[in-house]
Amino acid sequence: MRTNKLVRPFLKWAGGKRQLIPELMKRTPKKIGAYYEPFLGAGALLLELQRKRAVVNDKNGELINCYTVVRDSVDELIEALSGHHNDEDYFYQVRDWDRQDWFSGLSPIQRAARIIFLNKTCYNGLFRVNAQGQFNVPFGRYRDPNIVDVAVLKGVSEYLRTNDIRFYCGDFATAVETAKAGDFVYCDPPYDPVSDTSSFTGYDVNGFDRGEQLRLKIVMDTLTRRNCKVLLSNAATPFILDLYKGYYVDRVEATRAINSVAVRRGKVMEVLISNYDTVKE
Repeated sequence: MRTNKLVRPFLKWAGGKRQLIPELMKRTPKKIGAYYEPFLGAGALLLELQRKRAVVNDKNGELINCYTVVRDSVDELIEALSGHHNDEDYFYQVRDWDRQDWFSGLSPIQRAARIIFLNKTCYNGLFRVNAQGQFNVPFGRYRDPNIVDVAVLKGVSEYLRTNDIRFYCGDFATAVETAKAGDFVYCDPPYDPVSDTSSFTGYDVNGFDRGEQLRLKIVMDTLTRRNCKVLLSNAATPFILDLYKGYYVDRVEATRAINSVAVRRGKVMEVLISNYDTVKE
């Protein structure tokens, strides 16, 4: 199937999969029904596959709002983004909007433009909030960030508008409840930390601990019994390797460009876990 090369992520995201796309595409089943992605993030695989039917979810409401605004109001979003500029003092003013009483009164377009602006200009393109749910990443000091990528925003908008792409903002287990035999589910959860101090769940105020990893494994078991095709990404930790014994497990080397600690960026070992033989697929 021919795809539009302008349809690609318009946000940076912790754990984003753009650089791992070749490995994911090699393991994507050739024949699938609907596509499901319960941990959407930047949506690299969704936007690479460009399937006609997809059900996607993320618990981050600001993120899902960005997607729905890109789909429904891209011209107004581009106009709103054009009003933002790469200046440190201005950045902190916009970052602090969510500390103001009037923040809840912003329109979806204004909120989406704020998130995209902050994402393009903050340190290392990181989305992170504090315990109060307030954005707290510092200014990135980039010389000329591409705040308004008109071609990409319009390309993504056209794809989302002209296909049956359903967005949800909730629990990952609920997001895949309608998946049936032949559907393809890609899970990219917050990764199991490789050490006690390297957990990167700070961008998610609720965290994603090993209890959640265990719950995700139960969901994968359920989808497997339903004859869905499931592919899952995670860190190559002993906990994850032991948890998914009995499934197909491939180790892959990935580059992590986004981390709050510089020394933890670079090459890391990850695993791609599936309930089908990716070689035969």
